[in-house]
Amino acid sequence: MLTRQGEHVADNPYRDLPPKAFWRTGVAEAGLFGMEGLWASPWTLPSDARFSTFGSCFAQHISRALVARGLNWKEAEARPGRTPDEIAKKYNYGVFTARTGNIYTAAQLLLWTRLALGEAGPDAIEIWQDAEGRFHDTLRPKIEPEGFESAAEARASLATTARAFRRAFAEAEVFIFTLGLTEGWEDAETGQVWPLCPGTGVGTFDAGRHVFLNYDYMRIRQDLETAMEKMRAVNPGLRFLFTVSPVPLVATASGEHVLTATMHSKSVLRAVAGDLAHARDEVDYFPSYEIIAAPPIRAAFFEPNLRTIAPEGVSLVMTHFFAGLDISGPPERASDGDAEAARVKASEAAMAAEDLVCEEIVLEQFNEG
Repeated sequence: MLTRQGEHVADNPYRDLPPKAFWRTGVAEAGLFGMEGLWASPWTLPSDARFSTFGSCFAQHISRALVARGLNWKEAEARPGRTPDEIAKKYNYGVFTARTGNIYTAAQLLLWTRLALGEAGPDAIEIWQDAEGRFHDTLRPKIEPEGFESAAEARASLATTARAFRRAFAEAEVFIFTLGLTEGWEDAETGQVWPLCPGTGVGTFDAGRHVFLNYDYMRIRQDLETAMEKMRAVNPGLRFLFTVSPVPLVATASGEHVLTATMHSKSVLRAVAGDLAHARDEVDYFPSYEIIAAPPIRAAFFEPNLRTIAPEGVSLVMTHFFAGLDISGPPERASDGDAEAARVKASEAAMAAEDLVCEEIVLEQFNEG
């Protein structure tokens, strides 16, 4: 085959690829806001599709954006009565689909799934009593800011959330989970997974009991696949949309520099999520991590602390998310010039600027540098 200037080039798979397949046209010339076709959902969802959201701190942006767009975000554990928004958020209502607090690791997700299915009961979760005599659920260390009045009350609350978590996957079409960390802590005696190192948020650290784990690819994938299979045994049509939080680690117990520990953690999580999406029809991956943290972005969407995501970055992530979401028969969407579109954008911007509920940030108090 002849090409320009009479050169002879054989046919090959690259000849008919779209511009997005090449770095120059897909990234370098497209710019921050021009990378079209970054993500497209493989599923066509009904207009009333129910979305459940869990995971690390960044997951809260997705739930807020779904609400702002008028889509069906499932709230499986609603606030009591007419609780004001400020009080509801303080007690972790409306943050995730159920009142689980942050779920940072695949191991935590599997534990919540087992609790929801009755394979593990509330008694399997340690309840810690503080110096003031208040009780804390160690799987949700910040769920009650002042703690519970009794261990029985803490376990009853945990059981309520476990039932809500079951509804979150039993009654949804899409389960969105934002992977945040590979690092975690487990109890060597009971096997309980802790969302925070004991002694940093609640509990007392015991070097003989509390074991640091930096979960590897195989363990993370196994935990995710086991959790998915258990959920789909209840709801065979459930789909899973994984994403990786672009927010760096607050601190690392790995012995590495926090920068290399962060890159390791995000890389492993990205590999697991991407491989699952390629291997299973019921799984997809959305690139929130890449939109914020990829080198061509040049950290443009990080606040000066180089950890917090600026509202403009959150807005760009959500623009790509809704551009790629395939919903059949949705309500008519307003164009950019319409008042409704302006309202949606303003609402999303306001929610993106709100503080997230992020339990991991407690680790910064131990930084003496």
